[in-house]
Amino acid sequence: MAKPRVRVPRKPVKKGEVFEIKTLISHRMESGHRRNKKTGEPIPRKIIKKFVCTYNGEEIFSADFHPAIASNPYLAFFTVATESGELAFTWIDDDQTRYETTASIVVE
Repeated sequence: MAKPRVRVPRKPVKKGEVFEIKTLISHRMESGHRRNKKTGEPIPRKIIKKFVCTYNGEEIFSADFHPAIASNPYLAFFTVATESGELAFTWIDDDQTRYETTASIVVE
């Protein structure tokens, strides 16, 4: 099972200030090109194909991933503090498995 982790500012952020969001998901990212050493059968592809971040329900960042992405993909991006609330993070796998987590932000 993939484990998502996020880092947002712990201290209150001033309204209008730009702040950084960091994300990492522990995920093996199987390309579909390898074979099982014992059986010779192909190992099915299983990669994170989509990432979405919302801030109080409004999408602020998204990314599409492709087979060349490394295992345990890390993303860092910035947004502007508009109001206190929740950041929601969603990673979607090839088989539509969703990995989700949230983080709160306090804006002064």
